[in-house]
Amino acid sequence: MSDTRRRGVIATFNRDKLAELAAVLAGAGVAWTCLADVPGARAPAEDGATLLENARLKARAGLAATGLLTVADDTGFEVDALGGRPGLHAARYAGEHATYADNVRRLLGELAGVPPARRTARFRTVCVAAFPDGTEEIAEGVLAGRVIDAPRGNGGFGYDPLFVPDGASRTLAELEADEKNRISHRARAARALAQRLVERFARN
Repeated sequence: MSDTRRRGVIATFNRDKLAELAAVLAGAGVAWTCLADVPGARAPAEDGATLLENARLKARAGLAATGLLTVADDTGFEVDALGGRPGLHAARYAGEHATYADNVRRLLGELAGVPPARRTARFRTVCVAAFPDGTEEIAEGVLAGRVIDAPRGNGGFGYDPLFVPDGASRTLAELEADEKNRISHRARAARALAQRLVERFARN
C-alpha cells in the first residue's frame, strides 16, 4: 500500500488541535481524520499521572474505536513560579468544563505580583502513535518562554495569548499559523513523530 493511501486518526475532538497536528503530520504521507468524525467515538478519561500516560490512553482509545493508526498528544504548561502548575492539568486548570478564558484568568490571578524575571514557563507536548499491531512511537517537544501579565493576540488557543517564547517579542497568539507551526511545542513533537513514521513506513 502506498503512503498516500494510508489512513490514520488524530485522537482529539478539539478542532484547533487537529488543525495544528494535521498540518505537521501531513509530511508522514497519511490521510488524517479525527475522533469527532468517528460515529460513537468517545474521549477516554485522562487520568494518567504523566503527559505520556494521558497521550497513550487517548491513542489506544482511538485505535480501539477505529482499528486505524492513531496519534494522540497531551500537552502541559509548566510555570516555574507556580511550582510547575498547571502542568498536565492545563486544559482543566479552572475546572472540568473550563473555557480557555477561565484558565487564563486563574493563571493570571495566581501570578499577580510575580515579577517578569520569575515568570519563566514552558509548554511540553508528548505525542504517541499507536499501531494496530500493538506497537507505538513516541516523541516529545518543548517550547520555553515567559508568561506576560495580560493576553495579547487573537490567534492560537489556550494559554497562547499569555506566552512569549524565548528570543521572541510576540505571544504565540500574535503569530500567524505557519509561524507558530515552525516553533511550537506541539509542532516540534509532531515533526519528530512524523519523521519516525516516515522511517517506519520506509522499512515496511
